[in-house]
Amino acid sequence: MSSISEQIMEYAETLPQHSPLLPRNFFHMGSPSGVYKAFSRLTRQDRLMRVFKGIYVRMIETRFGRCGPHHPKVVEALSELWGETTVPHGGGAANWLGLTDQVPMRLIYLTSGPSRRLWFKKVRVDLRHAPHWQLLAPYRPAGTLVRALTFLHPSEAEEAINKVIPKFSEEDVEELIALRSVLPEWIAKPLGAIVNNVR
Repeated sequence: MSSISEQIMEYAETLPQHSPLLPRNFFHMGSPSGVYKAFSRLTRQDRLMRVFKGIYVRMIETRFGRCGPHHPKVVEALSELWGETTVPHGGGAANWLGLTDQVPMRLIYLTSGPSRRLWFKKVRVDLRHAPHWQLLAPYRPAGTLVRALTFLHPSEAEEAINKVIPKFSEEDVEELIALRSVLPEWIAKPLGAIVNNVR
């Protein structure tokens, strides 16, 4: 019969690379202490990586050696596991929309859940609790623009909106209009004036 460690890895390899692995889900393979020891052993062997307390992911075999899965996919999987909304930070959104050339030096996501810190070996990913309005329209252009504006200075909002809105589809513009009622005035006011001009 395979050891607990091998049973864990055999099962892990049937899942998508970014799937979170929780020791408690493997207690049927042995005693809790035995399962925890197996996870610790696999981590020392560089076959698993601990990203958060009680949460691991499988290391991936590549021609360059073992490496962890792509962190955005892991963050997405953890968001689903925790039942939370998690989206890229405003700095990344502003860069993606071409509103800044500044590339964020730190990996930060906004979340509806509590603030947490994840580790991918020596790479740190911060999940920061954010108000509801900053998490609206996750992974859609309207929400991306809202988050980008939170990264910029309020005085830059009108210019930024004016630059991005013409690239939006009619559906994206309508979604932005629907969001205005819950956005802070410094975003809602210039947004309303510009959107009315392009409708």
